[in-house]
Amino acid sequence: QVQLAESGGGLVQTGGSLKLSCRASGRAFSNYIMGWFRQAPGKERKFVAVIDKSGAITYYPDSVKDRFTISRDNAKMYLQMNSLKPEDTAVYYCAAVRSPVYSGSAYFKARRYDYWGQGTQVTVSS
Repeated sequence: QVQLAESGGGLVQTGGSLKLSCRASGRAFSNYIMGWFRQAPGKERKFVAVIDKSGAITYYPDSVKDRFTISRDNAKMYLQMNSLKPEDTAVYYCAAVRSPVYSGSAYFKARRYDYWGQGTQVTVSS
């Protein structure tokens, strides 16, 4: 089992940057595929990025591709967010699932993940 805690959210102007962190505690963090999702008020939770266990494979939707970068080390996952836009405003969640192999689009769905953090608010002002 793994416990997740996000940090690094805040208020930033359009075009600015933020770096979110997700601290993982528990055993065998390296056995988990990790993802970032976001949820704006009144909307469904949406996929932002995924990273495989080794950190070698990442994927992003078009809405954040070339602006956001997901990465991980032995105990944390990160989301570097550049060129932020007002539509990026949301609560950002990190998520984890213990899985033997990364298999693509299944990990773009929130229901694929077993563990979630409490979320961190990102607000981008225009």
